[in-house]
Amino acid sequence: MNRKVAMYRLWMILLLMFLIMVTACRQQDVLPETSSDDKTPVVGDTIIMGTIGDASNLLPMLSTDASSSEVSGHIYNGLIRYDKDLNFEGDLAESWQVSDDGLEIVFHLRKGVTWHDGAPFTSADVLFTYQLLINPDTPTAYSERYKRVKEALAPDPYTFIVRYEQPLASALISWGMGIHPKHLLEGKDIATSPLARHPIGTGPYLFAEWLPGEKIVLERNEHYFEGAPNIKRILYRIIPDPTTMFLELQSGGLDQMGLTPLQYARQTEAPAFARRFNKYRYPAFAYTYLGYNLKRPMFQDLRVRQALTYAINKQELVDGVLLGLGQAANGPYKPGSWPNNTAIKPYPYDVERAKQLLTEAGWIDSDGDGVRDKNGQPLAFNIITNQGNDQRIKSGEIIQRRFQQVGVEVKLRVIEWASLLKEFIHPGNFDATIMGWTVPIDPDAYNVWHSSKTGPGELNFIGFKNARVDELLEQGRSTYDQAERKRLYDEFQQILAEELPYTFLFVPDALPVVARRFRGIEEAPSGIMHNFIRWYVPTSEQKYLR
Repeated sequence: MNRKVAMYRLWMILLLMFLIMVTACRQQDVLPETSSDDKTPVVGDTIIMGTIGDASNLLPMLSTDASSSEVSGHIYNGLIRYDKDLNFEGDLAESWQVSDDGLEIVFHLRKGVTWHDGAPFTSADVLFTYQLLINPDTPTAYSERYKRVKEALAPDPYTFIVRYEQPLASALISWGMGIHPKHLLEGKDIATSPLARHPIGTGPYLFAEWLPGEKIVLERNEHYFEGAPNIKRILYRIIPDPTTMFLELQSGGLDQMGLTPLQYARQTEAPAFARRFNKYRYPAFAYTYLGYNLKRPMFQDLRVRQALTYAINKQELVDGVLLGLGQAANGPYKPGSWPNNTAIKPYPYDVERAKQLLTEAGWIDSDGDGVRDKNGQPLAFNIITNQGNDQRIKSGEIIQRRFQQVGVEVKLRVIEWASLLKEFIHPGNFDATIMGWTVPIDPDAYNVWHSSKTGPGELNFIGFKNARVDELLEQGRSTYDQAERKRLYDEFQQILAEELPYTFLFVPDALPVVARRFRGIEEAPSGIMHNFIRWYVPTSEQKYLR
């Protein structure tokens, strides 16, 4: 009897152990329940973000690339900003008044704001930033809107007044530019300032470390005027290859990245991935284009630019490169936004029309080698794009094959981001480029398309010059009437469609992914980052305790 009892107890113990093991295994496959404690924001943890390109300059007025702007956006504040619904809200300014004629704005600044080194923020910093922007010795691409200012005043530490000679439609949002510290930059050459690599701002995160080509680290600002962020640290890891970046995400080395369409559609559908990450999708405020250096003789013939555009199958790019996660682009504005001209007729994919135009332009294959030539020169050129951007590289490869079909020889060069800007784009040392622009909420496109912005380091680096476009851009930024602005920008887009300084390719969907332990994320018209300082990780799920 005792032996039977002992055996029974042994079997019960073994059964209990088996059930515990099964339960433990199943718990790994089930999403954790969100307790009431999980819904209470707490401080802690690090978010590790993947970025393809390294930053180039962390002073906002000197940075023109997305990587630099994203990092500096956590470090600096402007006077105002867009909220989650793309309406204006205060940042360093707690309120403002705009005169009835739109020629004066009075900003009332927040009190008690300090720079990261403890110095007080005042209107003197705003006035100093304005003076830097209009200084001809400042190598900034953003000066034009500030040159429209007739008078800027700082009558007391917490009031900033700006007056204009003529209306400027984007006047208010122009003061979203990051404000720079007077006490650290006054009397210094901003182009060589150490703040470019060791910035000091007023924002929610403080600069901590920058190892070029490897990582950038930001730390929580305990004294941030809106309340310190919940996440203690941001670590940007520079990983030029999207495949490597995705492997790092899967292995736990990253918490956030932008997925490629292939990764979003085909490599993240498994339940195991969904247990660890949340995916998001919304139309990006961006477009990708093929831009022609109009200083090159071959591109000065409109028929050549038209032929190249006819030779590109944009839907092929949307389907093959974006896997349908985006749409064809026909101009510089986001589809669905009010300035977008829906009357623009897209160029269809038409190989025969492309060949006809090239022949009319005098480009024929005189020696039968498959490449058209003219006056002994082959119709051949390089397309450059940046390392790590799979969409641009794949688009270049497809375009290369399509151009070959019409007798155009193209070599695709993929170049590291910083070198691309410094050695090729800024000095105008290129034939054509596949790149992209972030589309601002306000349609003022003066800096990218006006003929006065074609100098070294400026944004009209393809050298597009059109007197009527100049007039339209000047008028469009000088009226507050949206219907009138719509008319002006519609004509502007029509000229771009006729002149084709770019072949507009596509508008991709933004495809961010974030580790599931991060809570408080809100999707909105502006994306998911609008409330980043309020993201948090429940204490029980925090991964990095330091």
